[in-house]
Amino acid sequence: MKIAVAGKGGVGKTFVSGTLARLFARDGYSVLAVDADPDINLYSTLGIDKSQYTKIKPISENESLITSKTGVKAGASCGAPFKLNPKVDDIVDNYGIVGPDGVKLLVMGTVKSGGTGCMCPANALLRVLLQHLLIQRKDIVILDMVAGLEHLGRGTARRVDLMLNVMEPKMKSLGTTKRILALAQDIEIPEVLIVANKITGEQDRSFVEEAAKELKTGVMTFIPYDVSVSEADIKGVSPLDHNPRSAAVKAVEEMKNELKKRYLL
Repeated sequence: MKIAVAGKGGVGKTFVSGTLARLFARDGYSVLAVDADPDINLYSTLGIDKSQYTKIKPISENESLITSKTGVKAGASCGAPFKLNPKVDDIVDNYGIVGPDGVKLLVMGTVKSGGTGCMCPANALLRVLLQHLLIQRKDIVILDMVAGLEHLGRGTARRVDLMLNVMEPKMKSLGTTKRILALAQDIEIPEVLIVANKITGEQDRSFVEEAAKELKTGVMTFIPYDVSVSEADIKGVSPLDHNPRSAAVKAVEEMKNELKKRYLL
């Protein structure tokens, strides 16, 4: 099963991605969590210690790796030829981190624009790596995506079983959701469902339900507002470790069980 998780910054998509990955791993599945957001913080939600995480450089910024895989030295001109299909099947083992419950984390990062030189080789490497993760890896793959879906081209998007769009019951979050759904349709992602997060009551629930009707999509689950998630963030620890019985964690666990019924059983 391959899941992409997207949403506006701050809505809780990393909480959903990391907690879902840990819960699947606890059920005995091999899980690969991929941080493809420029605001790299999936490691914390997974419960990986910062001292271990800081040793890892995002794939998009690893110039020596990009050079070895594409055949282009750092700083080469944009017209320099490079390998369009570099070998990537060793990257997870060599550059991934194994966290609690055996979840593997790969920090992909994103290609930065403006003043960083030619990023064509880096783009090529990330594209081929993502294709490998979605097509050839046998793990459950959970992608913590940037809202713009930069890494997902049409060919790779078709390999995603489901996109979960995390949204808050707010107009700004709804605007981002509309853009994400339009992008997802353009690149032919087979199914997109809303994960409603930080729900405080019936008014919030109704807001999301009306939005789903307007956007002609469904709601995967409603996650209640839970102060323990904020507490975990302040402490820099996993919400699952901070309070495994919290209402928000229980809601993600229910979602995990539903996903298992739909895609794995």
